Amino acid sequence: MIVFSPLPRHAVCIFYLVLRALDTIEDDMTISLDVKVPMLHEFHSYLYQPEWKYMESKEKDRQVLEDFPTISMEFRKLSKVYQDVISDICHKMGVGMAEFLEKKVDSQHEWDKYCHYVAGLVGIGLSRLFSASELEDPIVGQDTELANSMGLFLQKTNIIRDYLEDQLEGREFWPREVWSRYAKKLSDLAKPENIDMAVQCLNELITNALHHVPDVLTYLSRLKNQSVFNFCAIPQVMAIATLAACYNNKQVFRGVVKIRKGQAVTLMMDATNIQAVKAIMYQYVEEIYQKIPSTDPSSNKTQQVIASIRTMSLPGGPMASRHHYSPIYLSCAMLLAALSWQYLSTISKATEEYVQAGEN
Repeated sequence: MIVFSPLPRHAVCIFYLVLRALDTIEDDMTISLDVKVPMLHEFHSYLYQPEWKYMESKEKDRQVLEDFPTISMEFRKLSKVYQDVISDICHKMGVGMAEFLEKKVDSQHEWDKYCHYVAGLVGIGLSRLFSASELEDPIVGQDTELANSMGLFLQKTNIIRDYLEDQLEGREFWPREVWSRYAKKLSDLAKPENIDMAVQCLNELITNALHHVPDVLTYLSRLKNQSVFNFCAIPQVMAIATLAACYNNKQVFRGVVKIRKGQAVTLMMDATNIQAVKAIMYQYVEEIYQKIPSTDPSSNKTQQVIASIRTMSLPGGPMASRHHYSPIYLSCAMLLAALSWQYLSTISKATEEYVQAGEN
C-alpha cells in the first residue's frame, strides 16, 4: 500500500516549477516558432530525460530551464500517481500554448478554450493531486468541469481587470465576439468618447465570468481538508471582490482597479469554511446587483446569474465561526493561496505576451 504525505506539498511545488519552465519556453521571443512549437509539444517528455536542459533562453526565469535536470530528477522521485498527473497536464498545456501562438481570441468559446489552457488545466491538475493524496475524495479530481471553472473564474477576472495594461503592452484578450458589438477596435474602448460603450462591454464580460461562481461554490463545498480549502478558496474570494470593484467602473479604462490591502487581508482571514465563502460571494454579488444600470444591455443576464448565485449563497443559518489557527498556520495558508493567485496571473501574462508577439 502506498502511503501518501499529509499534503502533496512537494508534488504541488514540482508542478509549479515544471509549468514555470514550460511557460518560460513559450514566453521566450528569441526562440523561432519552428523550434518552439515542437518543444512545447514534446516538453512533457523531457521530464523523463535526466540530462535534458535548455541553455539558450534569454528570459529572466531561464534558470528553471538551465537547472531542469534537478527539477526533472525531483519529479521522478514523486509517486507515479503524481508523476502521471503532472506529465499529462504539462502535455495538454504545451499543446494549447502552441495552438494559440498565432491565433486570436475571437469567439467566447475560444475565450473559454484559451482560459482552459492557461488556467483551467492548472485547476484540474491540482484537483487530481488533491485526490491522489487521499486528502480529498476521488470526485474532486474526477469532476474536471468544476475544476476547470475554478481556473476560468480566476483567469477571466485577470483578463477583465487588466484591460488597460494589456492594451498599453499591445496584448488583446477580450473576445472579439463581445467587444466588436461596442467598438470597431478593442483599443477604441479606452477613448474618453467611447466610455459608455466601454463600460457596457465590461459589464457583459463580468456577467460571463459570474456564470462560473455556482461551479466554484459546488467545488469548494466538496473539500474536506482545511489546508486544501484555504488554498482553493482564498483566490476565489479575491476574484469576486475584484469583479465587484470593476463592475460598471470607468476606472478599468483609465488606470488600475485593485482591492484594498486591508480588504484582501480580511478576505484571507475569513475564507476558511464554505459558509463563510458563501457569505462573501453573496456580499459581493449584492454589491454588483446594486450597481446594475437599468439601461445596460446585459442587465437582465446579470440579474439572472446573480439570482442563481443568491440561491446557492443565501445564509441558511449563522455563519460558521472562524477557526482559530496558529499565526504560523495562517501565514502558510495565505502564502499558498497568494502563490496560487500569483501563478495564474504570471502564467497568463507570459502567455499573452508571446501570443501577441506571434501575431505581429
